[in-house]
Amino acid sequence: MKKLIPSLILSLFVLSAVIVSCSKNEQNDTTNLRVRLTDNPIDLASVFVDVKEVRVKMGDDGVDSLNNGGWTTLATNAGVYDLLKLQNGVDTLLAVGPVPTGYVREIRLILGNNNSVVDTLGVTHSLRIPSGSESGLKIKVKRKLNATLETLLIDFDAALSIKKENDGYKLRPVIKLM
Repeated sequence: MKKLIPSLILSLFVLSAVIVSCSKNEQNDTTNLRVRLTDNPIDLASVFVDVKEVRVKMGDDGVDSLNNGGWTTLATNAGVYDLLKLQNGVDTLLAVGPVPTGYVREIRLILGNNNSVVDTLGVTHSLRIPSGSESGLKIKVKRKLNATLETLLIDFDAALSIKKENDGYKLRPVIKLM
């Protein structure tokens, strides 16, 4: 009986260590991802972009990790954002939510119809964004998430992205991911 007690205590200790180890792995299977937005200067008074939804595509080694094609819709702070107020170190939180820890493959910003620019004379012009409200603005990414909290900063380059054409302004996004 005296030999049984130390063996029983050792077995309980090992079992406890295994349970704690497994529970830690389950907690690290997701990463709380934050997507932020900022901009570079342009010779316009305002650039308004109507963000409705932020989606993130996850995958490991080129294989989607979820049954829905790897896409996760984050809790999005939907609204019309003036990109030009997001300059000189200023950014804003667009979306946040848990995603499977692994590789971010793509981010999509699904946009609404309230997109416009205001020129330096104060005149408002509509801003056309091809596929913005359908498939969204696509940002290709290949970044591994390692931590329990990660932040991806989307940096619009408005000067390169906004083009004045004969029929108005058009957004052809030039975006850096930081």
